This record gives sequence, structure tokens and C-alpha cells, in this order.
Amino acid sequence: MGRRLFVGNLSYQTDENELTELFGQFGAVENAQIMRDMATGRARGFAFVEMATDEEAAAAATGLNNTQFGGRTIAVNEARPREQRSGGPGGGGGRSFGGGGGGGGGRREPRW
Repeated sequence: MGRRLFVGNLSYQTDENELTELFGQFGAVENAQIMRDMATGRARGFAFVEMATDEEAAAAATGLNNTQFGGRTIAVNEARPREQRSGGPGGGGGRSFGGGGGGGGGRREPRW
């Protein structure tokens, strides 16, 4: 298991300090980052936490997956590598805001 963990189903009020404290029970937390909507700054309900070692990450995933935190049952799994996206600089491709199907967002494969 890698050191980087995905944390899903977070309360929108959760902050990085709370995550660092929670995951700190299992080892040294190198980074905790709650993902936010770029336009509004509102939390999106998930985060990434990087532990100091693979072993600490595995212990945190095992110990925290499907547990209650902030009134919600959180999911903690190994983070998957980011997929390459088409659509110009930044890789957004027009998919970020849910609409905009008209322009295709730089899509190059044919639509059937």
C-alpha cells in the first residue's frame, strides 16, 4: 500500500487540522488536504492524507475505514494515481462544472 490515502464521505465542516489529528493516531501525517470547489471554495466531501510510511498508511486505512467521523461514515482507501485527462492546460476538459456538453471540452475521440 502507498502512503497516500483517499478519504471519502467527509462532513463539509471537516478541516485539515481535524484530519491530521484523526490520522495522527496511526503515525506521522505528512499532509492532509481537503479538496474544495475551485469556484466557491466549499469542501467537496473528500480529502487526501499522506502518511510518513506505507505501514502507517495501511494501519490508518484499516483502522478508520467505515468508521464514524463528523457524524458520517467515512471511507478510507489507498489513493489511486491521477488519470490523464484531455482538454488543454490543467486537464479540466470542461467536466468540472457538470454542464457544457456542447463544446466537448477538447474531446478527440468520435461520439457515436
